[in-house]
Amino acid sequence: MRAVQARAVRELLRIAPVVDELGSRFAAAGEELALVGGPVRDAMLGRLHNDLDFTTSARPERTEELLAGWADAMWDMGRDFGTIGARKGDWQVEVTTYRADAYTSESRKPEVAYGDNLRDDLVRRDFTVNAMAVRLPDRTFEDPFGGIVDLAHGVLRTPGRAEDSFSDDPLRMLRAARFAAQLDFTVDPAVVAAMRDMAGRIEIVSAERVRDELVKLVLAPHPRRGLSLLVETGLADRVLPELPALKLERDEHHRHKDVYEHTLTVLEQSIDLEDRLPDGGPDFVSRFAALMHDVGKPRTRRFLDDGTVTFHHHDVVGAKITRRRMRALRFSNETTDAVAELVELHLRFHGYGSGEWTDSAVRRYVRDAGDQLHRLHVLTRADCTTRNRRKAERLRRTYDDLEARIARLQEQEQLDAIRPDLDGNQIMAALGIGPGREVGEAYRFLLDQRLEHGPMSEEDATAALLAWWAEQP
Repeated sequence: MRAVQARAVRELLRIAPVVDELGSRFAAAGEELALVGGPVRDAMLGRLHNDLDFTTSARPERTEELLAGWADAMWDMGRDFGTIGARKGDWQVEVTTYRADAYTSESRKPEVAYGDNLRDDLVRRDFTVNAMAVRLPDRTFEDPFGGIVDLAHGVLRTPGRAEDSFSDDPLRMLRAARFAAQLDFTVDPAVVAAMRDMAGRIEIVSAERVRDELVKLVLAPHPRRGLSLLVETGLADRVLPELPALKLERDEHHRHKDVYEHTLTVLEQSIDLEDRLPDGGPDFVSRFAALMHDVGKPRTRRFLDDGTVTFHHHDVVGAKITRRRMRALRFSNETTDAVAELVELHLRFHGYGSGEWTDSAVRRYVRDAGDQLHRLHVLTRADCTTRNRRKAERLRRTYDDLEARIARLQEQEQLDAIRPDLDGNQIMAALGIGPGREVGEAYRFLLDQRLEHGPMSEEDATAALLAWWAEQP
């Protein structure tokens, strides 16, 4: 406990020039101001950032007046929810009027209502570790619900009854899983029970808000903890049903892996490999592709007469399922396409054998992966979860070989910019035709030639084009 408090003191001293000045401005105007929520929690964890949240007795218009003489810039996109944002140097702050809002039984948005004191504002917050505050400018610590004890013990509890908290805002059930993943905390049994009992209430929350929480959870340091909680409580059945669906009934001879546990292991292994990505991690596309890569298996599972199990075409089926789920969650087309392409390609490497692919096959692998090639490398490597060390080492060496071949071809042929050896104008000139469908067909023929044989001279490409053209009906 003392270590937690010592870290908090060090962090608060670091931000003292900001918080003390703001506290004095509000106090002089007869208003209360307190640093609250995540920044107080993170100060105690020794990882406070430059984004600070405050709560105040002042209404938004009054807050705006008080910030006007202090901030370098201001914005009011959150005014309808009582929030005014501002920037001062490297610091970004949001100041929100004491809140007492709640959801109605069928609403997707909270009804905004202002409170009149700090304690009532804190009791309506999601978890005790986020319901601590520091009054300003005198720096009085307020912890009416034992957040500092829960922080020290690594436990997530709600300030009041969990059922009341989740009724006020059902998204808090997802936030419980997200914070468990971010902080590596356990969740109080009473909170877990409420999540299980009230899981259906998450359906009143908009897809966009659900999506944003899932993204934060997947990008957290310990996503397996949060995802397992979603499955355990039945929330995943409502927001990501493809995940619990992977808990396939095992055949009596256990001839196939536990697909659910395999998937979570692949996710963890993909996280461990993120340093292979050009921009490092955390990387949502890579992680979500790992999470979804086998979602086609439940629909494609077949038991053969000899007792073996097959999942033929689960890559293609899984890509379609992934697209539908991501569209339902309102992901962008760009993100959806990237994840679905990885799911569809995740088995392609297994045709490589022990290196039997021709250079043409390697070129096609690179072309089909496109700008997802580095992520495909990560997903393919992470998908090896065998406990057979010899087999795992053999797969690793084989993929090393494929990457080395890709690197050699990249250097020799600039695979990232594969184009036919003749452009559209050259094709039209060689064939004596104008723009039209035939030019596109000729372009695709020359692209296939480029992939099959590598770079060709203009003379050889023209000769191949003319020979092809002569055979066209």
